[in-house]
Amino acid sequence: MKKIVLITGGQRSGKSEYAERMALTLSDHPVYLATAHVWDEEFRQRVLRHQERRGPQWTNIEEECLLSRHQLTGRVVLIDCLTLWCTNFFFDNTKSEHDQPTVEEALEAVKQEFDRFTSQDATFIFVTNEIGLGGVSADAIQRRFTDLMGWTNQYVASHADEVFLMVSGIPVKIK
Repeated sequence: MKKIVLITGGQRSGKSEYAERMALTLSDHPVYLATAHVWDEEFRQRVLRHQERRGPQWTNIEEECLLSRHQLTGRVVLIDCLTLWCTNFFFDNTKSEHDQPTVEEALEAVKQEFDRFTSQDATFIFVTNEIGLGGVSADAIQRRFTDLMGWTNQYVASHADEVFLMVSGIPVKIK
């Protein structure tokens, strides 16, 4: 039976660890679907730390955009994370005249791909960052990305069966 769980919170709030524990309570062999594009060495080290936490019971898939190309019916799938996934769409949808990412195009692409992917009969655990809790950025691109993430998180939450907000390592169920 299809189920969608969204786990949100700030950086280093314990989202990934909580999602991993949840996936392992639901399956002996969950899928870890990593959406990150490795931009630099510091980020590569973050990815390695995440990988080292997981044992051999995990099936690891790396996919930056087209999650729906992976048929995972009947599986428990942890998608880590929506924020990095949206970053990939955001920078793929730019206007050449100003080289400014358009939120509308990226959001529509994200929604369509989310709908295709979650049409499968599986348990999906999405991890995302709640980046809109701070002040408004002075940077126009950051403001656009914050808008994209806010609308994406709202869209996924509206489709989710359960939503958890991580606060200082503590999960708070909000839906």
